[in-house]
Amino acid sequence: MTSASTATVTSASSGSRAGTNRWLQLLMGIVCMAMIANLQYGWTLFVNPIADKYGWSKAAIQVAFTIFVLTETWLVPVEGYLVDRFGPRPVVLVGGILCGIGWVLNSYASSLPLLYFAAAISGIGAGAVYGTCVGNALKWFPDRRGLAAGLTAAGFGAGSALTILPISAMIKNQGYEAAFLYFGILQGAVVFVLSLWLKEAPHDLAKSDQISAIKVQQARRDYKPMELLRQPVFWVMYIMFVMVAAGGLMATAQLGPIARDFQIGDVPVSIMGLALPALTFALAIDRVLNGLTRPFFGWVSDKIGREQTMFVAFALEAVGILALYEFGHNPVAFVILTGMVFFAWGEIYSLFPSTCADTFGSKYAAANAGMLYTAKGTASLLVPLSSVLTAVTGNWHAVFITASIMNAAAALMAWFLLRPMRRAHMEKR
Repeated sequence: MTSASTATVTSASSGSRAGTNRWLQLLMGIVCMAMIANLQYGWTLFVNPIADKYGWSKAAIQVAFTIFVLTETWLVPVEGYLVDRFGPRPVVLVGGILCGIGWVLNSYASSLPLLYFAAAISGIGAGAVYGTCVGNALKWFPDRRGLAAGLTAAGFGAGSALTILPISAMIKNQGYEAAFLYFGILQGAVVFVLSLWLKEAPHDLAKSDQISAIKVQQARRDYKPMELLRQPVFWVMYIMFVMVAAGGLMATAQLGPIARDFQIGDVPVSIMGLALPALTFALAIDRVLNGLTRPFFGWVSDKIGREQTMFVAFALEAVGILALYEFGHNPVAFVILTGMVFFAWGEIYSLFPSTCADTFGSKYAAANAGMLYTAKGTASLLVPLSSVLTAVTGNWHAVFITASIMNAAAALMAWFLLRPMRRAHMEKR
């Protein structure tokens, strides 16, 4: 066999292993994300039992959740930097340990300071796992970044659905302390074990014959995180992320009060043979559509382009929010339009990371996507504005109009500002 033939066979063999292995890497990342989902989405199950045992106010208990969100969000760039330098394995391994320790501490927390400390530990661990898994997906799938990031984010968005019922049952039968302890150990152990098989994507993966034709424009070089901050196109993406995240949260975070003011929260709604109170139905749809939208719009963006998909999704969100305000007094319309709003909102967690990696390269994708992800924390700080607007105006009109305008503006920015800026940016050498 000639040396050229040997090189060809070696390349094909390497590409085949990479092509097979990357789907396994993606699956392990999704499972890790599902294991940390309860740290955020399952927290609400523990608030009342903790308050009943210690007599602490719910507001004081919820400070722990705020601490979790802030540490989970704002430290992702640091954790992403560690991933880019040392690979995904050690970062996820430590993250899994911290997630387990956080929940174990929660089971023994007899004071608010200890509860807050446990929340910070959990947040650091969850951020390490989240940032690593998303960053690793972006690197392993240069040809399907939107889909890969979407499936990974869906693991976090919908992962708690698998364990909500067992956790609820354990809280009821054995107490919330047992649920924190045993599920903390279980979830942390699963992440720990899976971390041992996580690998960094080869730098020449895009040249493998197992990689499909890339249909979206890619950066010609890799930008370091500090370089990223000097690029105007990054700040355009950041502002858009904040606008869409805040606009969606302003409408969706207040669903309970909105349903109460519309006087339809407890009205039974029957759709396709399933009958539930309107608010319960709407919240159930949130879990499903908030997970489905991430891989769906990510896949669409791989086919037609990032900005085009952003324009469609953000415009749909703007229309959905307005329609929810206009027709949401009808219980059936409330449920359907709530689903539309959730479906057009959750895709930001696949579109923005994939757009960031396309624009600034794969090598530092974890840290760079982490920098952009801090927009979620910034957006959460704007959400209390909805309560202020409602208190000042006496109704929800200003909240819905503001949220709709923010999404409409982001849609226009995607088409008329981000699209030409990204094109010009990526044509530079």
